[in-house]
Amino acid sequence: MQKSRLLASAAAFLALPAALVTALTVPAAAQDQDGGAAFSATTSVGVHNAYEQAKYPYLADALDSGAGLVELDVWTNLLGSKWRVSHSNPLGNANNCENAASPAELRTKSRNQSLEGCLADMRAWHDANPGHRPIVVKVELKDGFNDTGGRGPDEFDALVTAKLGDAVFRPADLAGRHATLDEAVRADGWPSRSALAGKFVFELIPGTVEESNPFDGLWTDREYATRLRDLAAAGRLREATAFPAVHKATAGDPRARYADASIRPWFVMFDGDASAYVQGGIDTAWYDQRHYLLIMTDAHLVAPAIDGTSPEESAARARVELLARQHGSIVTADWYPLPSVLSMVVPRG
Repeated sequence: MQKSRLLASAAAFLALPAALVTALTVPAAAQDQDGGAAFSATTSVGVHNAYEQAKYPYLADALDSGAGLVELDVWTNLLGSKWRVSHSNPLGNANNCENAASPAELRTKSRNQSLEGCLADMRAWHDANPGHRPIVVKVELKDGFNDTGGRGPDEFDALVTAKLGDAVFRPADLAGRHATLDEAVRADGWPSRSALAGKFVFELIPGTVEESNPFDGLWTDREYATRLRDLAAAGRLREATAFPAVHKATAGDPRARYADASIRPWFVMFDGDASAYVQGGIDTAWYDQRHYLLIMTDAHLVAPAIDGTSPEESAARARVELLARQHGSIVTADWYPLPSVLSMVVPRG
């Protein structure tokens, strides 16, 4: 009788949806390792475009995965309303967000919601998982901010604040008593992972459409860094919710690309292809020594390339460890079938 019950239980477990099995095998709130280390002294793993339904039925499943970073693609143009979340549809939403008002509503509502709905899901999941690992939320603004359409940096901050409130680790939290973010991280570094427990850290990068638009002369990175500078000068830095990243790997100090030197000290995140950082002659130790965060994308393409979705777990783990030695802070790929890899946290450098 006891053996029969065990077999029945095993069969029931195997019949569970993959996302639920993931949630059961990788605890969402307590899988962080090396919690006493500074956030900038560790390397974790992120999921590219975690909002896609083919990867996770619901955004809550992505948050349950153990990943240290989840990515959202956002459109702001005047051809559609609100902040749309999708990969290639600039007019509407195509995602796994459901606009849950409480933990009880997670995985119960219609998907394909706006950014507002994605943030609501994050809050509901946060409330269900107090003290969860710190999670970087990478937002690619596909076509940039649209300030004239009511979707500018200030509206972005207001929306994130309204939906997530104290669950966000803000630039003001990092800056502390220092005049700029650069001064803060070089002097005091980032808080420990345990100090960031229960927090979302927002990263902003320019989008692929924005970067290829010859008529767009004000990209997301420069626009938001300017906002940080101006808010700090006005004593209102607390209003900001995100960290702009310098996008694409470049040798030397990539902030030299900004003609306005006054915004350069507001960049302490850098984001680009792992292959370019590792095989392009770039001194990645430079970032580590200054406690900057370095996000390495397409980790699977670093030679020798491995599968971008379902590599052997040992190969994916080895790739994470390799890029950690190369001073990456977060390495990303489409390894959503490997929650044990997504939850990795290893020493950086």
